[in-house]
This record gives sequence, C-alpha cells and structure tokens, in this order.
Amino acid sequence: MKKLLSLAAAVVVLLSAVYVPAAPKKVRLGYLRNDLHHLAAWVAIEKGFFRDEGISVEVAGIFNAGPEEMSAFASRSIDAGYLGVAPSTTGVANKSASVKAVSLANSEGSAIVVRKDSSLREVKDLAGKTVAIPGYATVQDFLLRKALEGAGIDTKKVNIIVIKPPEMITALGARQIDAFIAWEPHPSKAVTGGIGKVLITSSKIWKDHPCCIVAVESSFYRENPAAVRALLKAHVRATEFIGKNPDEAVRIGQKYTGMDEATIREAMRNIRYHHDINEKDVREYLQYLLRFGYIKVVDVDALSREYLAPEGRKGSGK
Repeated sequence: MKKLLSLAAAVVVLLSAVYVPAAPKKVRLGYLRNDLHHLAAWVAIEKGFFRDEGISVEVAGIFNAGPEEMSAFASRSIDAGYLGVAPSTTGVANKSASVKAVSLANSEGSAIVVRKDSSLREVKDLAGKTVAIPGYATVQDFLLRKALEGAGIDTKKVNIIVIKPPEMITALGARQIDAFIAWEPHPSKAVTGGIGKVLITSSKIWKDHPCCIVAVESSFYRENPAAVRALLKAHVRATEFIGKNPDEAVRIGQKYTGMDEATIREAMRNIRYHHDINEKDVREYLQYLLRFGYIKVVDVDALSREYLAPEGRKGSGK
C-alpha cells in the first residue's frame, strides 16, 4: 500500500510538472499619444486579444511623435510599437535604431487644418504662412511637403515648425500658427470644437497612402518568432474587429483619447484600418526622405527589403 501511495504521489508530481503552463512571453509595447491610427492596439488590449494569443503586453511607452518612439526602440526600452512609416524608415536608414515592419496599422487619416474664419482656401494659399507639423521626418511632414509641391509651392516659402499635436489646436486658435497637419483625431477635434476647418485631407494629397505600421525591434524579432506571430495575429484580429464592430471601436477610441463620441466618429471616417503593406509605397517614402536629406542611402530597394519583414510584405497575420 505504501508503495502504491508513493507511486501515486510521484505520478501527481510528474503530471503537475508536465502541465504547468509556461509564463506568457512579455512584450513591451509603445504607441503615440491620442493617435486614433493606433486604435487596433487599444482594441487588442481591451478585448484581450494579446492574452488570447499567449503574450503578456505591457504598455511601456506613450510618445508624442514617431522619432521619439524610435529613440525608445534604440534604447531597447520597447519591443514593439505602432508608429509612422516615415520615422521608422528614417531610423533604420540612419542606423539610429533597427526595427522590422510586420504589418500596416492604417492608411490615410491625416489632414491640414486652418482656422474656421481663415481666408485660406487652397494648399497654394499656405505660401508665406506658418504651418505646424508633429515632427520632422514624420508622415505628416512628408504629406505637407508633397501637398505644397503638388500646388507648385516651394517648401522653403512656408514656415514649417514643430508643435506637439495636443497643442496644435490651442496654437491655431491663438493665431500663433496659420495651419497645422496632424493625425486623427486632432483635425476632427479642431472641427467639432469650432476652432478649425479642414483645408485638405491626406487622402486627397495621396490616395490610399500608408501611414502607421506595427514595428518590432530587430533583435526581439529574431529571438522571439512565436511572440511576433502572436502579436501580429492579435493585431489582425483587432483590425478586423474595428470594421465589424464600429460602435464598440468608437467607445474604445474615446477611452484612450479622452475625446467625445462625435469627434471620434468624425475622425474614423478619415482613416482606413487594414494590415496590408504596399512595398512600392514604402519605397516612395524612402525616395522623399532621401530627396529632403533626412536619410543618406545608396540603394533604396535594399533598404526597403531590410525594413520590411516577410510578414509585412505578405500583409497577413496567418
């Protein structure tokens, strides 16, 4: 009997050892402050999609602009993050940080805004004016310069300054600037708040342009393939959730931005949420960054291949 009890106890111990689940892999995540382009990250957190896929996500950084987030990648204080194509490619090109783009977060979703009572009617009217951007080498910097060039305006004839997006509306209302370009929901907040009006949306500057991506720090990407797959699957689930459950997505957007329902709904009409990266569009960003002196590379195609992970090229979490 003692032998049987001992054997039974040994079996229990053995089974316990076998079935103790491994601790979920921790992933330190970053995103931009109040950036509705990053709604999929908030949905994945709120709906438990990261947890469902077996990873433990810790929000390790909320940043004011993409270049600031790239500094966090460089110091390895975050493992993955949502940010713009332009600042992430700039960091990779200049060797200040190394990341892999594994998925798109959104396309379009920015706008140039002027005061509600402004006489400015077209992009060409911005000549000689002061326009705020979130940062140099950001997607919005690119879009503004592209819009100006398209209107035949030398970018040197516009006073382009950097202001944090949460401060742009106040600066516009105080007449410290004539216009700003920012990601949603800041343009919509300016409109619903009665301060500004949209001069042009980014979809009119460059239709279907890629904006934000999901990036993974390169060493983390190499060393944790299962965690990267889990992150991507959760992101794809969240992106699809937004399309199928817009009302709940609006509520989540309100929670993370602190903005009202009308503003979030208006903003989401200006954003396309999907996860397919067009490599041709990434190369166009790189050509712009090269032309304006933000990067110095010889082979843009090689840089594009270095930047885009295989998952990013496929645009799928499957």
